[in-house]
Amino acid sequence: MTRPVITAFDWVPSFAQGQVRDLRVRWILEEAGQPYDVHYLSQGAQKRSDHRARQPFGQVPTYQDGDLTLFESGAIVLHLAERHGVLLPTDPAGKARATEWLFAALNTVEPPIMDHAVATLFERDEPWSKPRLPAIDARIAERFGEVAARLGDREWYDGAFSIGDLMMVAVLRIMEGSEQLAAHPTLVAYVERGTARPAFHRALAAQLAGFTGKPPAGYAEWAAKGDCA
Repeated sequence: MTRPVITAFDWVPSFAQGQVRDLRVRWILEEAGQPYDVHYLSQGAQKRSDHRARQPFGQVPTYQDGDLTLFESGAIVLHLAERHGVLLPTDPAGKARATEWLFAALNTVEPPIMDHAVATLFERDEPWSKPRLPAIDARIAERFGEVAARLGDREWYDGAFSIGDLMMVAVLRIMEGSEQLAAHPTLVAYVERGTARPAFHRALAAQLAGFTGKPPAGYAEWAAKGDCA
């Protein structure tokens, strides 16, 4: 019996290590106790036609199991939760609410966080980036306030730890150590609870162990401009 295969990068800058979205797929696979293999891509290989046949936008991760190929971390996490019967309530209403929080993490909370990454890292040298930051920070503050208010004193968003919590923790921890997240101690504790799970530790260790490749040409010069590693 073949094992499922995910794609991941063999190198990313240090600030991205532990954040690439294959971590979310590794995490649900670890929660399910499902062994998997990894097809590693060097930087640039994700844009080749063979990978675009799996992922039309030239990104990672992808998931392959027999004749099934999926892309988008949220879709993969939802599929694996359903297939393996993990991190999803058995009643239809509970399942719907868990799925709701998965989509909230991806569609409502993550976009301003990624805008922040673009403005401070990937397009930091562009003239429009610095002027955008106050508005981006305000959107992040608003979203964090909203998710903190809904969480309240709960351990998780709706009963037991679910795919909604997995994705929300994965998204919030992008801002781990930031002033925006630190302003909400309940969210800091929430992220700490999620990342304390043994399955998360296994997934993170596996991702970090896979970074054995080399940076692409020109990376050192780009990093030196902004003192990035």
